[in-house]
Amino acid sequence: QVQLVESGGGSEPAGGSLRLSCAASGYSYSDYVMAWFRQAPGKEREGVAAIGTDGSTTVADSVKGRFTISQDNAKITLYLEMNSLKPEDTAMYYCAVGRMIPRQLRLLKYLYTQWGRGTQVTVSS
Repeated sequence: QVQLVESGGGSEPAGGSLRLSCAASGYSYSDYVMAWFRQAPGKEREGVAAIGTDGSTTVADSVKGRFTISQDNAKITLYLEMNSLKPEDTAMYYCAVGRMIPRQLRLLKYLYTQWGRGTQVTVSS
């Protein structure tokens, strides 16, 4: 059974930085995609960034140049480095895993089958 556990959320002033982690376990397939999504109160869950097994990344325009997705060599921990934080980045951040997702579709939440419980990020102005 796949388990995803996020950590690293917190409160930062605008312009600050945070690093989110997602510890993954319980899957053995080689064609997975891992991603970060976020959901602010009253809004739809939206894709932030995704990474495939070949290291290719997809990043939302709203965070491009500020957020970086990566995973460790053993591919059991997913990271999201967040810099130059803005108040609009405030949301619950979720880690997700899916399989065989084309790169151009990797920010669509419907294609992911496993989700963590999330970690809260709050950015003050």
